[in-house]
Amino acid sequence: MIPYIKRYLKNFDYPLFFVYLVLCLFGLVMIYSASYGWSVLNYGWEPDYFFKKQRLNLLLCIPAFLLTAFFPYKHYKNKAMMQFMLLIMFTLLFLVHIIGTGGESGSQSWIHLGFGNLQPSEVAKIIIVLYFAGIFAKKHENGTLDKLNESVGPPLIVLFFVFVSVMLETDVGNTMIIGFVAISVIAASGIKFKSFAKFIGLIGVVLTVGFFVIYMMKDQFITEKRLGRLEAFFHPFDYEQGYGYQIVNGYIAIGAGGLKGLGLGNSNQKFGYLPEPHTDFIMAIIAEELGLIGVLVVLCGLFFLVFKAIMIAISTKDPQARMIAAGIGSIIGFQTFVNLGGMLGIIPLTGVPLPFISYGGTSVILLSAAIGILMNVSMFTKYEKTKG
Repeated sequence: MIPYIKRYLKNFDYPLFFVYLVLCLFGLVMIYSASYGWSVLNYGWEPDYFFKKQRLNLLLCIPAFLLTAFFPYKHYKNKAMMQFMLLIMFTLLFLVHIIGTGGESGSQSWIHLGFGNLQPSEVAKIIIVLYFAGIFAKKHENGTLDKLNESVGPPLIVLFFVFVSVMLETDVGNTMIIGFVAISVIAASGIKFKSFAKFIGLIGVVLTVGFFVIYMMKDQFITEKRLGRLEAFFHPFDYEQGYGYQIVNGYIAIGAGGLKGLGLGNSNQKFGYLPEPHTDFIMAIIAEELGLIGVLVVLCGLFFLVFKAIMIAISTKDPQARMIAAGIGSIIGFQTFVNLGGMLGIIPLTGVPLPFISYGGTSVILLSAAIGILMNVSMFTKYEKTKG
């Protein structure tokens, strides 16, 4: 075991780890800055309540990262491992509809564990990447990658049930991300364009059927709050005292920051104007306090992680490694887009957190596990190159 660890430590991807660590620590600082007023004024809690909870979450990120960084990624395509991952994912997705909670978000997306909350859709994103990569890696090995009539059923069935389950949680943001991530993994598999187009068509059929199932249950899915958010998306200033309140105050925060910002801790919008400023609207507080410069620094960090994942995918000769790297990069990229798109009014609000920055245990812990997996792929790729 020790030689194995030494071998991989020689190929440790320090730039990847450094940027990941800086983003997490920067997020912790901004969570404190964004939340202390909200914590006191709205809950009567200590100013550092959310800071302390996120600090604990970051401590849990350490074992999540280390376990996945030193667990050989090739094991994820073992049949028993894939079955185990699917069992965990579907069990959690089933339980969330039985005992799930959503608080004020309107989404039944969380399982309360006593010491914290778990969001199954976050687990599903990573398992979809690993499962699809494993399935298509095996198709590579047996020469059936471009034969859609062979072994294509299981991944489509899995995607269908995940799509319907997450959509029924009214978690639209993660439903979108899961769909795009699955397509990204398939695109990175090396499949021919003609076969890829056919597979996308099949996914389209699956999603259409899923939407039909959702429509049949529209009374559960199309809530008054969700309709209000949709109306506010088109005309936020017409609903600035209602469903458009968060978007409008986000705009005010962004506009107040200018180029250099008002200074760390000097936001005005976080004091009761911008709801839950430490969660999915934390970038608005970053813009207000640190200005456009602060926003660009965060975006550069997130872009680097996505770019790094793409470069790892390009540099490896192993199809499974390529698909895993592309999938993890797409999770970070699409999640960033959905978060910022909702804040800027480009797409409807979905409540998706900003990767590594927003408050939330499930997101940052599972993203840390994903970075660990990416690290393992990177180290193995470097080792294979040095081995010749």
